[in-house]
Amino acid sequence: MNGMIKTLLLSFMVITACKEPAAPTVANGIFPKGEAGPAANFTGKAWNTGLVAADSTYSTLVGNVYFEPGARSNWHIHPAGQILIITDGVGYHQLEGQPRQTIRKGDVVKCPPNILHWHGASADTGMQQMYIVPNVEKGIVDWKEPVTDSVYNNKN
Repeated sequence: MNGMIKTLLLSFMVITACKEPAAPTVANGIFPKGEAGPAANFTGKAWNTGLVAADSTYSTLVGNVYFEPGARSNWHIHPAGQILIITDGVGYHQLEGQPRQTIRKGDVVKCPPNILHWHGASADTGMQQMYIVPNVEKGIVDWKEPVTDSVYNNKN
């Protein structure tokens, strides 16, 4: 029996050692991955899950976005603003004219109305964010140009 246990342990160690290392990503998201975001609005891969549809009763849109490492939104504006709740991972957020901010699980970010901004995952770690867009009767989003690599990588 002792020899059998040793053989099983050795087999397990060989199988484990031969597996490819997992890519750095977010593993503990609380919502499904959802639908792929359009390439016209995102650099890299981003996935959206709608949670609360915009309607006249609640006048609020709620959803979740999962950004793979290095993925980010284009610059964009929300006429009534946006609130982000980071539910997993590490990412970046930037308001036009201000330095890029690092955001992490548990952070809450307020994007003021009509202020150009972008957000997405860090280069080596994915990020999930819940987004809340209030007062949808004012409009939801106005997409602009992609965030360049130099802006994305600029820490200042």
